Amino acid sequence: MNLPATPFESETLAALPGVRHGFFTRRGGVSQGVYASLNCGLGSGDDGRAVAENRGRAMAAFGLSGEALATAYQVHSAEARAIAAPFAPDARPKIDGMATRARGLALGVLAADCAPVLFADPHARVIGAAHAGWRGALGGIVEATVAAMETLGAKRRSISAAIGPSIAQSSYEVGPGFPEPFLARDADARDFFAASTRAGHFMFDLPGYVARRLSALGLAAVDIVDHDTYSEPSLFFSYRRNTHEGEKEYGRALSAIVLV
Repeated sequence: MNLPATPFESETLAALPGVRHGFFTRRGGVSQGVYASLNCGLGSGDDGRAVAENRGRAMAAFGLSGEALATAYQVHSAEARAIAAPFAPDARPKIDGMATRARGLALGVLAADCAPVLFADPHARVIGAAHAGWRGALGGIVEATVAAMETLGAKRRSISAAIGPSIAQSSYEVGPGFPEPFLARDADARDFFAASTRAGHFMFDLPGYVARRLSALGLAAVDIVDHDTYSEPSLFFSYRRNTHEGEKEYGRALSAIVLV
């Protein structure tokens, strides 16, 4: 069945004028096998023609062509920048956050358990997008993305942010030493670690941690689109699930936002 590429939306962002956004699932594309079907990751091992078609299908949900989509070479960093045009596939910067005030330029992030975060200031007409895995979240990627938006005239008190589907705490077991850098930065980060059934291990709440970092910035609103990428295989790609199943490859889901 050829299903349309229909994304989930944040109620908060959907209410903003002049902004379109979406957290796409794995449905609605042409990729096969482990990448089925809406794999939008240029860095995956998928057929490049299929990825291009999938990206075009996702952008069609916004009334745009695939060429309007900008995605970076994500490296789990805390680097973000303001941009004014898409990147060529072989010239993507190694960053994990972007901001723009260019109308019709879709900012996209790719994820397969990490938290995609979309931002919008409807008054300044500035949008942002961030890829927040645990390293980027700890390092400050959401703060860096808001800072990039501010260089374009955005105001924190006017920015709304939404965290898309990502791995839930109930699916994210981490090892004994994992909490240390989080607690070294902020002792209250203990709130995001629950005891695992395995001795010395913990269950980490990535979206909750990202939400608190966002809330500390004094934004207008912070929303979470509550889906677990690990436990919903018919809807989402998951690096951790594929690893547990012995798969070395995995697809990447697209989350995107655009000024219209």
